[in-house]
Amino acid sequence: MDGAAPQQPVISPDGCWVVYAVAPVGWGGERRLSALWVAAADGSSAPRKLTAGTANDSGPRWAPDSASLCFLSDRTGSVQLHRIQLDGGEAEALTGWRGDISDACPLADSLLVAVIATDEPDEDHERRLAERDDAVVWGEQLPRGRLRLLDVSTGQLRVVRGLGDRHVVELAQRPDGGPLAAISWASPEIDPGELTNELHLIDPRTGAVRDLGRIETSASSLAWWQADGSWHLTCLASPGPNGGRAVFDIAVPAAGGGGQHRNLTEGMDSCPAELAQVAGGPPLALFAGGLDTAICQLDPGQQRFRRVAAMKGLAGSLTASHTGQVAVLATTSYEPENVHARPPGGPLIRVSDTRPELRRIGWGIQERLSYQACDGLGLDGLLILPAGKTRADGPFPLITLVHSGPYDRYADRLMLHPHAPGQWLAAGGYAVFLPNPRGGAGHGHDFAVAIAGSLGGGEFTDILSGIDELIASGVADPDRLGIGGGSHGGFMTAWAIGQTGRFRAASMGAGISDWGMLVATGEGSTREAELGGSCGWEGPGPHPHDQVSPISFVSRIRTPVLIWHGEDDTNVPLGQAIYFHRALNWAGAEHEFVVYPREGHGLAERNYQLDLLRRMRAWFDRWLRDPAR
Repeated sequence: MDGAAPQQPVISPDGCWVVYAVAPVGWGGERRLSALWVAAADGSSAPRKLTAGTANDSGPRWAPDSASLCFLSDRTGSVQLHRIQLDGGEAEALTGWRGDISDACPLADSLLVAVIATDEPDEDHERRLAERDDAVVWGEQLPRGRLRLLDVSTGQLRVVRGLGDRHVVELAQRPDGGPLAAISWASPEIDPGELTNELHLIDPRTGAVRDLGRIETSASSLAWWQADGSWHLTCLASPGPNGGRAVFDIAVPAAGGGGQHRNLTEGMDSCPAELAQVAGGPPLALFAGGLDTAICQLDPGQQRFRRVAAMKGLAGSLTASHTGQVAVLATTSYEPENVHARPPGGPLIRVSDTRPELRRIGWGIQERLSYQACDGLGLDGLLILPAGKTRADGPFPLITLVHSGPYDRYADRLMLHPHAPGQWLAAGGYAVFLPNPRGGAGHGHDFAVAIAGSLGGGEFTDILSGIDELIASGVADPDRLGIGGGSHGGFMTAWAIGQTGRFRAASMGAGISDWGMLVATGEGSTREAELGGSCGWEGPGPHPHDQVSPISFVSRIRTPVLIWHGEDDTNVPLGQAIYFHRALNWAGAEHEFVVYPREGHGLAERNYQLDLLRRMRAWFDRWLRDPAR
């Protein structure tokens, strides 16, 4: 937890440099500190620190000439936009805004920067704060991010009026210096915000807005490209309320509204994860495929993505230069996440090394698994053996860690995260099973949508099939099985122990105990009804979501369970854990309930991360250790 991790890599437009933030894995104070670093994209020189790391420096964005970059920093007391030259020196503050600044996009006109910022507080707001009148008016509790254009020479920020009251979430300028594309929501709340995506074009010189209309749910990752003299926009979005993401292409007519929307990834057996713009050429994309990741590029003629590079393990944060060089964050079985860069047609080169101390550790052997579900569906996952052991030393106590999402996956990466601490548990003598059941990413759209409305069915038997295979092969001791996970993995943990007594211990983190209550109180709201199957306001019940809610089966639970949750979680609110805790008390079930103050949907503070790691391993030690050893 005292290590540092790279974040937010951005390759320069000329392809020569990669800038990235370096932040502590677990922060220990009230203020998180991070620094910007820059590395040669060809690995020809060692990375160097660009900012001192005495503030929270993040969100780097290159100027079009690759000679300087903008970034966000709280060094002046509030988060402001700053600029620093590539050759170093002191950063200069470009704004003194009293609202919140969330993103910036330097434009081809070197004197303009597009900025997403909330309104500055007015006199009435200041008065109410002074009078401690902090009543929350629903619908007004989250400020709207508005598109503003910053004149660097004067420091003036002027709002783009043509977007009305909409909340702007993402920007991308056309590579030839033309209009700015923007995605907006009707509201800053995730629900209904992500369900109300609209696409706009803005003339950066005049501020004139042209609306291209509604686009698909949860749209993000905008990228321009050109074919036959016509411009297109691609984005990632959900083809339905749940079940993964697809790449949609939108033809941009010369005038009028938006053109036809086309799903470019329909029928593929892998899943798009990110897009990157490459000058005016076809966009690049990262695809999750099984346990690995691929870089693909759109074939304009076929309107399909073709693989240009395969990468073992997990890659993310794709960024591309004007000429096609790319940079990503990548991690493999025993190597931590670092920045890697790749010239067109060449191999990936590691250009950062933020955690060299990890190479001194003897990791548990990490194996790739391939097996079949009970209905014949092909599945994959990972097995980590206890550190210093081989399969011949088994059987071992086995802990199954279920991933979050459900639209997520376990790639073949170093499993060192506090919420999926595979190697930490392996160091304690456990074999760790990390399954990829149906409902997750990496195997196409049909695989991803397979569990909507039928939670706890196929994905649960998928997990059990993997456990049974590990028992049959002599790896797992059937009398010492544990299960755990966070978020959706927390739900699956609570579900599992209400369906079977096979597990001797469980760890439920930030998990769902009641799907109807999640629709009512979680930030995903009605989107969660697609997973759970219904809403609580659809008549007096019983409701379909009652049949897939762990709370309905608490009277069956005999497995000791550790429950942990962040007090300020808005994704899966704390009430889910309290409800489960009270039901377990009523049922007389053995459990421990831990709440982490100040934390949201996951743990950020160093001391809490350490507490969770130690507490989780102690909990499994208590129930799964062989008394004879």
